[in-house]
This record gives sequence, C-alpha cells and structure tokens, in this order.
Amino acid sequence: MSGAIPVIDGHNDLAWRLRMQGLPAEMNATGLHTDLPRLRKGGVRAQFWSVYVPCAGPESAATVKVLEQIDLVRRLIEAHPDHLALATNAGEVERIADSGRVASLLGAEGGHCLDDSLGVLRGLYQLGVRYLTLTHGRNTNWADSATDEPKVGGLSAFGVEVVRELNRLGMMADLSHVAPSTMHAALDVSTAPAFFSHSSARALCDHPRNVPDDVLARVRDTGGVVMVTFVPFFLNEACRQWGDELYRVEDAIPAEYGSPEFERLQREWIAANPCPPSSVRDVADHVEHVRDVAGIEAVGIGGDFDGTEVLPEGLEDVSAYPVLFDELRGRGWSDAELRRLGWDNTLRVLRDTCG
Repeated sequence: MSGAIPVIDGHNDLAWRLRMQGLPAEMNATGLHTDLPRLRKGGVRAQFWSVYVPCAGPESAATVKVLEQIDLVRRLIEAHPDHLALATNAGEVERIADSGRVASLLGAEGGHCLDDSLGVLRGLYQLGVRYLTLTHGRNTNWADSATDEPKVGGLSAFGVEVVRELNRLGMMADLSHVAPSTMHAALDVSTAPAFFSHSSARALCDHPRNVPDDVLARVRDTGGVVMVTFVPFFLNEACRQWGDELYRVEDAIPAEYGSPEFERLQREWIAANPCPPSSVRDVADHVEHVRDVAGIEAVGIGGDFDGTEVLPEGLEDVSAYPVLFDELRGRGWSDAELRRLGWDNTLRVLRDTCG
C-alpha cells in the first residue's frame, strides 16, 4: 500500500472520547481509533478535531462544554508540540504539514453550543474554530436537523444571520447533520463554497444524514466539498437499518452519552447484535458517486474516527486511508486525482472561506 497521498480529514471525535475517559492530554488510551503513530502511518497531515458536545440539556450548558472541548484540544496540541500544531487557515496548514507535524484545526459540531448568540459564534472564531456544524442530531431554535422533526422549514431568520456571520468571519458553515431543507436554505444565503465535514451520498444509502443529488449539484456549482464518511450506517441499507435500531437502544440507556457505563451497555448490545458487513468498497462507491455528480474537485474524506462504534472492514483506524486510496487506484484513479480527494479539494475550500 502507498502512503504517499496526504490526507486532510474533516472530522475526528477523539476529543470527546478523551473527555469521557478522563484523559484530556493523552493520545495513547486503549480502544481508540486515533494515536500519533497511526496518524503518521495513514498519511494524515491535517485533521479537523471535532469540539463536539451532546444536544441534551440546556444550550447554555453546551456553551460551557464546547469551551472546555476547545481547551482540551488546545492542551492536547500543547502536550505534543513535535507532532501537532494549531492551524486556522490554509497557509498555516501547509506550513505545519511541511514541518512534519499534523496541522490541527477545530470544528464545532452542533449550533446548539451557540445558545442563540452571535457573540458566542464570534468568540468561537477567536478561539480558532473554523467550522460550525449548524445542527447535530436535534434541531436548534434556528435550523432543522436531518434526524429531528422539521421545526422552522430549514433556517429561521436568525439562522440566516448565523450563516451570514459565518461568511463575514471566514468560518465554514458545515452542512453535515442538517436537513436537506436546511442545506438548500444555507446555500441560498451563503457566499462561500458548500462544505460537508462528514457525510456520504443519499442516492446510495437513504440515510437522512447523507447528501441528496440535487444538493450535490449545488456543491459543484459553489466549488464546495463533501468529505465522505466511513460510518457504516451511512454506507449501505443493511447497516442503516441496524443503525436505526442502535439509536433506539442508545436512547434508552440510563447513562450519560459517551460515559464508560453508556459505552459498556452499548458495546454489550453490539456484541449480541453485530452490525451487518460493510467494507472499503462501500466507501469507494460513495466517493465515486460524489465525484460523478459533483465533480472530482468536490470530494474529500471525513472519516469520523472515534465517533462511531463500528467501522467498515479495512478502515478500522486512522492508519487506513491508504487502503481507500489503493481501492480507488484499482478502479482507475490516478495519483493526481487521489491527491485531490485526500488534500487539494478541502485545502482549496478552506483557503476560499477562511483565508
């Protein structure tokens, strides 16, 4: 396998995993998908670290937690200065990657952390956050989620203000997790390229988190990027149906999401009810569908490592990106096309939006 193709990955949930394990400055905890040697082996030269917090509870509490998550990632970077460095724009990404370190960017997953405040949004930008996923699994007061009942029909008037402020700041409006109505409403307003940090193609798997073809056409027209994810629920129909059942089980677990007790009960259920098979071939199919509809310049990678309990065969951790490249190479992709997928496309969107 070749490790020559550099990777900028759109979404990794290591920070939440570390928070739940009480290891805020460690990258060698057991049972995780991510550590420094495997990042290096996978060719990861830039990573968007998700500063995710759950939707449960008051939004003001989410604001506190997202600040703590930013602090966690920044302390993680400071603990490994020979391997990681904070990046906030494309030029810094290139400089840090050229130095042999992983350029570390911040992405806030879920607009509930704003507590309906543009001031909080501006504060997140000042702390280095360079994308905001407009929703997570539930609606905000101003934007509809893909996995909740419609509330405002896409974006409210305040939601439009959020997108405009993201544009003004130079911060990406991440459309993963939002409803198609919200995707279209945001694209109607935004002057920046479309951006999806970790989503796949709905034409191949009818999960509401995936991107429909009519939106992929708008991604093409804006010069945007869809960073295809590795989560099996979004890759094939058998896994999607299994994932729906897992969500119902998780909702009934009487423990904090991500806590050791939650994960113990979750893993017990998974062991007794294993996920149907998925593989690197499924991911490659989604990559090629996005390419076919939106163009070769519109596809990237957002693995969602440490944000899912199950992964496709062959893509078990952050060392495995070359496995995907080898699969695509076998389908006729050139190294120049693979570099667009792994690096060039997302770096261009980052430069066009954030500088």
